[in-house]
Amino acid sequence: MLPFFDVHFQNASSVHKGGRNIKIQIEKSRELCANLINANPNEIIFTSGATEAINLALKGYVEENYEKGNHIITCKTEHNAVLNTCKYLETKGVEVTYLDVDKNGHINLEKLKNSIRPNTILIALMYVNNETGTLHDIKEIGKIAEQSDIVLFTDATQAIGKINIDVNEMNIGMLSMSAHKINGPKGIGFLYKREDINLTPLIHGGSQENNLRAGTYNSPLIIGLGKACEIATKNFEKNQDTLLKIRKYFENKVNEIPSLEIIAKMGKRSNNIVNLKAKGLDAHVFIDKSEGVEVSNGSACTSGIIEGSHVLKAMGYSDEECSNCVRVSFDHETELCEIDYFIKKITQ
Repeated sequence: MLPFFDVHFQNASSVHKGGRNIKIQIEKSRELCANLINANPNEIIFTSGATEAINLALKGYVEENYEKGNHIITCKTEHNAVLNTCKYLETKGVEVTYLDVDKNGHINLEKLKNSIRPNTILIALMYVNNETGTLHDIKEIGKIAEQSDIVLFTDATQAIGKINIDVNEMNIGMLSMSAHKINGPKGIGFLYKREDINLTPLIHGGSQENNLRAGTYNSPLIIGLGKACEIATKNFEKNQDTLLKIRKYFENKVNEIPSLEIIAKMGKRSNNIVNLKAKGLDAHVFIDKSEGVEVSNGSACTSGIIEGSHVLKAMGYSDEECSNCVRVSFDHETELCEIDYFIKKITQ
């Protein structure tokens, strides 16, 4: 990224040689992003991150396709970027069905099928829950969407780089991600949009991103995103094996302590997130006072707000139980000694 802050500082939309050379690098980054999910490069739209991508996907699709219907199906445990966008769309006349989940955070696929109406145009379900690691069966949901001629959008922010994603095989129409979840820079991400899907842009101005996202390219961050995708693609299997070993080590340690409970323990989960309920623990005090431990009690977008997690509440946990919960996130570079340190701190 560094040369694009100073040496190659030109505007990538300019027609002079410096600008054209940077645009070539941006298009290389677009190709690297596409390779990670088996998409075509022209289906990648650079955004400021997953939140913007979600807004563009949901608002843009509804506005562009309103004559086809005005009903969206989503889930009560989605990220607030989806839930609050849906609440906004409801003020504009859109009907939204919020599916319930079980104790492990899974939706009932039969209830999903039964929720589909003649005016349903979009299913919006995240791949990996950002608080519990619970996996939705996106491949099966993709089949349901395809059978009903409905577009499937998935927030794959916590899945990218951790789970093998093939947007064509899974019939994913749109997908969002943020670079910082795969060790890239903050403030950049992309929306994958299948070529045959039309959106109304959120931002009007120039013709950047196929007229879907006007504004000067943030060249350094786009280059960083592309490199992060390249590394994630290259090291995918190795990182998967490492993450699985780390999670097993962590959960074996947790299982030795009777007062600790793994949320959604019996559910299908990713290897990078574990949510713990610790009886008698004030999660906010623990997070604030435990030096050397960086965990949270929910999404980073909401963890600064002291209230029960909407995800855990939807799974049947009380406000008091929510206050006893700590979300632990792993990376392939997490060391076992760091896990030992965390276990020691939370036990104390």
